[in-house]
Amino acid sequence: MKFTIIAALAGATLVAAGPADAKGCLKGAAVGGVGGHLAGHHAVLGAAAGCAIGHHRAAKAAKTQAAARR
Repeated sequence: MKFTIIAALAGATLVAAGPADAKGCLKGAAVGGVGGHLAGHHAVLGAAAGCAIGHHRAAKAAKTQAAARR
């Protein structure tokens, strides 16, 4: 029951959010999810943190590449 409520809220949030630039998020979420699972069954928390870190690193790399082109 708890999982169904969380899944419904997550789905509604994704639909309401609209399009987003998720570069780095998927790879970071996968790595973070596995790491969180291995570190004490906290896969969702690890995936969220991995997504944030992956997106940050991708944005930083894009900014560095843009500066190098100038």
